Amino acid sequence: MDLAFTPQELAFRDEIRGWVKDNLPADIAHKVHNALRLSRDDMQRWAKILGQKGWLGYGWPKEFGGPGWTAVQKHLFEEECALAGAPRIVPFGPVMVAPVIMAFGNKEQQERFLPGIASGEVWWSQGYSEPGSGSDLASVKTRAERQGDHYLVNGQKTWTTLGQYGEWIFCLVRTSTEGKPQTGISFLLIDMKSPGVTVRPIKLLDGECEVNEVFFDNVKVPAENLIGEENKGWTYAKHLLSHERTNIADVNRAKRELERLKRIARAEGVWHDDRFRDQIALLEVDIVALEMLVLRVLSAEKSGKQSLDIAGLLKIKGSEIQQRYAELMMLAAGPFALPFIEEAMEAGWQGHFPGGGGANAPLASTYFNMRKTTIYGGSNEVQRNIVAQTVLG
Repeated sequence: MDLAFTPQELAFRDEIRGWVKDNLPADIAHKVHNALRLSRDDMQRWAKILGQKGWLGYGWPKEFGGPGWTAVQKHLFEEECALAGAPRIVPFGPVMVAPVIMAFGNKEQQERFLPGIASGEVWWSQGYSEPGSGSDLASVKTRAERQGDHYLVNGQKTWTTLGQYGEWIFCLVRTSTEGKPQTGISFLLIDMKSPGVTVRPIKLLDGECEVNEVFFDNVKVPAENLIGEENKGWTYAKHLLSHERTNIADVNRAKRELERLKRIARAEGVWHDDRFRDQIALLEVDIVALEMLVLRVLSAEKSGKQSLDIAGLLKIKGSEIQQRYAELMMLAAGPFALPFIEEAMEAGWQGHFPGGGGANAPLASTYFNMRKTTIYGGSNEVQRNIVAQTVLG
């Protein structure tokens, strides 16, 4: 197992680093490095810049318009973007639904949907969770009834991230109640501008509406928007969730936020507290260990060996690390982590430390927001069961 990058891979890294430096808007990078609010325009502006380069679908094969990069090249691209302060690519289109359309959609669906995803023009949302159906997705109740050349969809989805911006949504819907719950689920693409679709934002502690409820009231969806076969959606959902759980690990963002934690610790005078430094050191060790785990998977793929099926493990450790750095930032700032005045934040104030820049973005609200990471994408308790079954049998 070789975890060192080749000269060609290091040259590729330099190429990516130079391009990102030249093309990432400075105002967006400033917001990311200082945890300021990203608007829809900020996120889509960066997506369109990547789309013009052909890199928004950076994980796509060449046959579908992607760069055809190796697993190592994809990792290096993600790392350079994160360290430079690029926003995370909103994953629902290019990272999640696109691979499903590629693997299970027909040619007409691929030609219809993939170009808009690759360019960043079309904003996709995910319709999985429902009230009472989170980690247990097999219990979804949103119903899609076939009526001639269309489906009639009724039900509710919840915790739909950034659904207020969504133009299309991919949904798990129940098309049958016979047999096991998993066997009656289908994978449907729905235009969110369709009559009967209602999006209701859920305001969180920080005043943001990051998540939403989406209601379907007799929504007509053309039958041609069904991906694959009816009642086979569970298979497609599992394919997608493996991409989501690996994406949640996000070791490169953790490396960037570790440096921000160190800046805050210095600004708040706790950098020389040995006990606090110990906690930072423990976090850094775990981030390095997570990166080594990612590199082990990449090494296996590069050598042609069967890569480790550890999407669940990556999700567990990555989500826990996100919670830890958010907590340590809040502890470092103490009482200054608490105030949150939206108007002041919009004006650019968040406290300052020597040398310029903001120290105290709404750290407490970020801490509370990060409590979700061990729940979404399949709760960590469920993931531990899956890992145990995979490893121990």
